Amino acid sequence: MKTYNKITPEIIKKFKEIAPKRVYFGKEVNEDYSHDEMSIYGKAIPEAVIEVLSTEEVSEIMKICNVNSIPVTPRGAGTGLAGGAVCIHGGIVISTVKMNKVLEWDLENFIVKVEPGVLLNDLAEAANKKHLLYPPDPGEKFATLGGNVSTNAGGMRAVKYGTTRDYVKAMTVVLPTGEIVKFGANVSKTSSGYSLLNLMIGSEGTLGIITELTLKLIPQPKEVVSLIIPYVDLDECISTVPKFKMNHLAPQALEFMEREIVLSSENYLGKSVFPKEVEGEKVGAYLLVTFDGNSEEELEDIIEKASEVVLEAGALDVLVADTPALKRDAWAARGSFLEAIIADTKLLDECDVVVPITKIPEYLKYINSLEGEVGLKIKSFGHAGDGNLHIYACSNELEKEEFIKRADDFMEKAYSRATKLGGQISGEHGIGHGKVDFLVESLGDTNMRLMKEIKNVFDPNMVLNPGKVCYKL
Repeated sequence: MKTYNKITPEIIKKFKEIAPKRVYFGKEVNEDYSHDEMSIYGKAIPEAVIEVLSTEEVSEIMKICNVNSIPVTPRGAGTGLAGGAVCIHGGIVISTVKMNKVLEWDLENFIVKVEPGVLLNDLAEAANKKHLLYPPDPGEKFATLGGNVSTNAGGMRAVKYGTTRDYVKAMTVVLPTGEIVKFGANVSKTSSGYSLLNLMIGSEGTLGIITELTLKLIPQPKEVVSLIIPYVDLDECISTVPKFKMNHLAPQALEFMEREIVLSSENYLGKSVFPKEVEGEKVGAYLLVTFDGNSEEELEDIIEKASEVVLEAGALDVLVADTPALKRDAWAARGSFLEAIIADTKLLDECDVVVPITKIPEYLKYINSLEGEVGLKIKSFGHAGDGNLHIYACSNELEKEEFIKRADDFMEKAYSRATKLGGQISGEHGIGHGKVDFLVESLGDTNMRLMKEIKNVFDPNMVLNPGKVCYKL
């Protein structure tokens, strides 16, 4: 068992010299720093929180912590769902929220340089004003870009445009030793050794602290339209999904949802958007699809072709959300699913497995069959276009200890089945410390050994975000 040292008054004094008036110690530390958005994985108050403003500050702090064996947890907005930003072994939190500047726009090369504390929402809005698009679109718009990169966040537009990884060109990183390095470059091709850039993306702050990012942008599509497509049941709904690509249709977003979660969300928002019955048929599931293009005529052709495809595949109707208000309301309902679940639930745990698209109906049928077996309410929705499913185990009656026991049983079964179907245990939320045991079962001993050895090379003293992803202490 690795042991760490406590922070002494002398070390606090050094921190305050590096970051004057931005060091919070003991009772000064806000309770919000003790957890992320999935507090079922426990709470841990850091001994100190330091709000950093520069790469050099991070470097000096890491040098002190590395020498003195003080654990460091990097943290952005704290919107994670796997305990990745929780300081389970004590020590300090390095908060990057004040490193929130857009440093440079290079419009000729379609790139932007940002600090890690810039919010996804702020970059999206700024790019929009320049008629550009930053394609990654995770559901939590007020997460930091550093956090997005650290978990390789995906989101709703991944089906067409890919995940965060596909838009990171370069980064500046402070290693656990305090060394400052640059990974990647603003080039389109590289065959120059191992890709340390890609190793850092998705590493959840366990290998280094990102202090600057160079991100790729694309021209903003001129026209966007969304379709609400109701079905009798989930099987027919999901069976349609492969037909989009088979018919040369490339949706920007392709989401599925069942009736119950839609009702919960609309009740939460106080607004009804999705049809509940079509010509006497009760709607059991929906696809919410967005297409983009360069002209109204192009989109009209896409809508016509998509409508033919889905109606032939069993859709009850096709509703075109072609006004800003209707489009906004439809996606607001989709975007509020998690908030609606939280509002109705005392205790919950979440997984974001990813399975082959054609296996979604089979997998969800199995997941729903577990409700009675584990004694928990199961709710789900997700990205039909890429097979990333968000599944929630919920209870309003159980005590926390019993809930955790049942939730662990459910997660073990859910992850095991996903792996057997050729999937993985996380599509975009990461492993943190809450899913480490399940990752071992999913990847096997050899893969875990390789990841641990990589961690040892970057962080031999095990001071940076210890106990996360691949290493339990």
